[in-house]
Amino acid sequence: MTNALFFYGTLRHLPLLEVVLGRPSDTIQIDATQLDGYAVYAVAEEPFPTIQRSSGASAKGVLVSGLTDEDVRRLDFYEGGFDYDLIDVTLVNGAQAQMYICAPDRWATAGAWDFDAWTADWASLSCHAAREVMGHYGVLDRKEVAEIFGQIRGRAWSKVLAERSAPSQGVFRGDVEIIRKTRAYTGYFAVDEVRLRHTLFDGGQSDVLDRSYFVAGDAALVLPYDPQRDCVLVVEQMRMGPLGRGDAEIWHLEPIAGRIDPGETGEQAALREAMEEAGLTLDSLETVARGYSSPGDSTGFYHIFVGVTELPDSIAGTAGLVSEDENIRSRLFSFEEFIAMAERQALANTPLTLLAYWLAHHRSRLRSAI
Repeated sequence: MTNALFFYGTLRHLPLLEVVLGRPSDTIQIDATQLDGYAVYAVAEEPFPTIQRSSGASAKGVLVSGLTDEDVRRLDFYEGGFDYDLIDVTLVNGAQAQMYICAPDRWATAGAWDFDAWTADWASLSCHAAREVMGHYGVLDRKEVAEIFGQIRGRAWSKVLAERSAPSQGVFRGDVEIIRKTRAYTGYFAVDEVRLRHTLFDGGQSDVLDRSYFVAGDAALVLPYDPQRDCVLVVEQMRMGPLGRGDAEIWHLEPIAGRIDPGETGEQAALREAMEEAGLTLDSLETVARGYSSPGDSTGFYHIFVGVTELPDSIAGTAGLVSEDENIRSRLFSFEEFIAMAERQALANTPLTLLAYWLAHHRSRLRSAI
């Protein structure tokens, strides 16, 4: 049995449709068409559209024919996580088809949806996210995938940011052959297991290697610094790494930090996190470093900044988002106290130590600009 579906939104993007179907788009028939009596709207705060009845409107889209029952099951799995289900529709050319739609009050709308603008801004992220989503097909149900979709999208945005980075190290450019890759664990974070071989420096090939890595999204880290008072703000909170390692100190000092949300730059995330974690508005940002936290075993990538701002005594206290179960204490240290802690190796957070020595090098410049 074959099926025909009308797509008015992101699945008009053929690379995304191919990821979801798991096969090339040239194996199905695709025709441009419209559906009268409906309009396509942007979903507020989400990078996808919704469709609603609208008298006198007409929704542009494509009719995809020749879909198998398995294709529809894959599409149901993908779309179901967003609360979209199939209904029967009649298109302007008289063709009968089905279309994914959700309850009209499910999403808040924000004007007409622009497919071309979405393609430029969000298509790459959506394809990366769909690859992870469809990797769970037949393993998780669509509700389980919906529960972790925020983390999936964050990991996808990390890949987009990686695509935008420019090589600058001048290192060896060998080949890596991925023989097999499996997702060993997925949840708030993820772990991949990989079998591979790679080019050696002498031009030969390595043996087949079994490796694994921790999959994390990009994060922004920022140390607020007041050049007038010559002091810094650090945050303190309970951390899982020290807990898992069996450290005697479970609460640790850190720079303000948080994951970069889809659509954000590292700078935008740093400004947002400073407000969320410490109630701070930063006047300017100084870029300290961008790099991997532990390239041997993690995809985690840090965008590290010093944020210039005023730090009155009253800013110290507890904060954090209740929605994210954050319990964060802000603490002020004079620069002399801060660098002394770094010198006696009392800062057990390596990015914070890096920030201490960067600030020691640039402090005079920042203070002279007062």
